[in-house]
Amino acid sequence: MAQGPQRLVLRRGRVVVAGEPVPPPRAEQELVVDVAGRGERAAVADTGLVGLAEVGDDVVVNTQAADLGLGSGGFDVVHVNLTRGLDGPGVAGAHVMKLNYSSLQHAVLPIEEPEPGWPLGRPAAVISLHGQLAPVAWAYGQARPGARLGYIQTTGGALPGSHSRVVGDLRGRGLLVGHLTAGAAYGGEGEAITTAGALDHGLRVLGWDAAVCGPGPGILGTSTPLGHGGLTALETAHTALALGCAVAICPRMSSADPRPRHRGLSHHTRTVLELLLAPVTVAAPAGEAQAVSAAAPGHTVREAQADLAGYAASGLPARTMGRGIDQDELFFAAALAGGAVLATMGDAHE
Repeated sequence: MAQGPQRLVLRRGRVVVAGEPVPPPRAEQELVVDVAGRGERAAVADTGLVGLAEVGDDVVVNTQAADLGLGSGGFDVVHVNLTRGLDGPGVAGAHVMKLNYSSLQHAVLPIEEPEPGWPLGRPAAVISLHGQLAPVAWAYGQARPGARLGYIQTTGGALPGSHSRVVGDLRGRGLLVGHLTAGAAYGGEGEAITTAGALDHGLRVLGWDAAVCGPGPGILGTSTPLGHGGLTALETAHTALALGCAVAICPRMSSADPRPRHRGLSHHTRTVLELLLAPVTVAAPAGEAQAVSAAAPGHTVREAQADLAGYAASGLPARTMGRGIDQDELFFAAALAGGAVLATMGDAHE
């Protein structure tokens, strides 16, 4: 029988450097692994999934992202620790799978409620790139001190919830009050099988005042209108609308991206606005409302001031695609406007 190529690129290696594990909520460990035939390479272990590693451990790593030179995944990922990772007990009482029917399937305790309730009546912001999360949360917190903003991590970027440094930082500062992972994403403070279940749990059960929803670090992309992780925003926005949320789209914009399709208003956001089946609110930084409106017929565009200097001084991440805030002000201004607009929306029934 003819057999196609083996898709998983797995190699055996030995841990030569084992970093200190990052404390929850990240649950991640940085390693250096001597990979057979390839030398010493940076690797990451999701300790919540495969456990802690020590120097000398025999591990199997997935090398494909680093082999391909992908910008958002330039490291190997531990697939299994053969020395000390074969006795994992799983989660007691869990029986619902994430990453089901793959070799990384694991049971979780889903947060979906037996009696959900909608309309939820609270706003949700939708981002298409993880780099927007920190400025959105910071601007929201500046406009509504003490308000409870939660993050729902969707597909479209990194699936492990533990891989986001910024989520831990925002949680530590009180700018996020919770982190739920939905769908194939996993490893948050609560596991939802669907984005709808995460919105219901966060906004209704946990009492968040608002939610921001979008992918984890990195993004999938093929330079095509429909083949990119940012399109997850379309599904998220429709779900939030169906549950009775007031929805704010935080546009991806850039003044410095070398790719024409991302200059000004990114084609990622343009496509979402064109395909949405119902009107939403679209945030725009000061001076950009007309440009955004041209791509958002039928939607409501709301302009907001962006405190670039304040955000730059906050110590939160201020780089996108290798560019600093002073090199691409428009990217950060658009995300900050998204947080400011979200803060003004209040309850959907106000």
